[in-house]
Amino acid sequence: MRTPLYETHQNLGAKIVDFGGWEMPLQYTSIIEEHLNTREKAGLFDVSHMGEITIKGYAAKDILNRLITHDLNLLPTKKIAYSFIMNENGGVVDDLLVYKINGDEFFLVVNASNTDKDYKWLKEKTAGISDVKVINQSKEYGQIAIQGPLAQTILQKLTGFNLSKIGFFAFDYIKVCDIDAIVSRTGYTGEDGFEIYCRQSHTKEIWNEIIIAGKNEGIKPVGLGARDTLRFESALPLYGHELSDNITPIEAGLKFFVNLQKEDFIGKDILKKQADKSTQKRLTGIELIDRGIPRDGYRVEKDGVDIGYITSGTYSPTFKKGLAMAMLSNSPDIIQPDSQVDVIIRDKKIKAKTVNLPFYKKKRRI
Repeated sequence: MRTPLYETHQNLGAKIVDFGGWEMPLQYTSIIEEHLNTREKAGLFDVSHMGEITIKGYAAKDILNRLITHDLNLLPTKKIAYSFIMNENGGVVDDLLVYKINGDEFFLVVNASNTDKDYKWLKEKTAGISDVKVINQSKEYGQIAIQGPLAQTILQKLTGFNLSKIGFFAFDYIKVCDIDAIVSRTGYTGEDGFEIYCRQSHTKEIWNEIIIAGKNEGIKPVGLGARDTLRFESALPLYGHELSDNITPIEAGLKFFVNLQKEDFIGKDILKKQADKSTQKRLTGIELIDRGIPRDGYRVEKDGVDIGYITSGTYSPTFKKGLAMAMLSNSPDIIQPDSQVDVIIRDKKIKAKTVNLPFYKKKRRI
């Protein structure tokens, strides 16, 4: 599958790779250069592969509230909740963004590889309920993300709407390049920025105009490689790594996004027990002391005993060292900061220590 920007990426000389069935840009110049440019200036991302699903109807809020961990009764209109679609075992069907259009309509942004699974799950859970409609609109939308400290300065040139009025995890309906769009102050990089949803046919025009508008600010297109290192440094979870059908939000250190006070939702009992009594495993940060690059799936040991595995790891462009997130045994002598551990890289023990997450945290505007 290809996004509306596939030819644009080719013309820019991007290295194209398969990503869950999508032909996507891995990088244009280098991952490190694109990463640092986003941290220091601004980066432009094609995220049109993401899934968009609308659920609406008189009973939509109540039904959706039973499927996710956020309490939609507390979510104002034009605000966004990061949440989880749960299974009966406390595992995560998917993590997603929930946009509240109004009391009876919600716009869900889901992971590209899970779109069909999520749509099927939602259809199954709403089957026979005439007051609810679930619509997969993924083929209708293009999605672009502009991220970095200069993101607002650049995007403001292309709209008459005062972007300062869009707070963190909020959205509005505005015109960008005189094109109707949904614009939210969200992203997957740990930086300030916006995500822009438009009709697929308008995606290329908005992309090109942003590149032109941001030329003096040094904006650059960014591929999947730097998108991953940026989200990693900010300890933002990647489905299939820090979250899965078998990893709960509590184990992933994401209790903040689980409202255990609301009346009921799928998986609540298991998550409540984990929150009350702790878990056997917990997501922890790791910093390599010796030279090396930790990768997904590498084993972690302490005093020769297997204590877990790396969920995501890489060389950090910002900190210039090997860092990792790892699912480790939830024991104080393991997960507390500065605990000495070993990462097994090609059958060799590489010295490391545990550290707090996230590795990178930028002060956000309100």
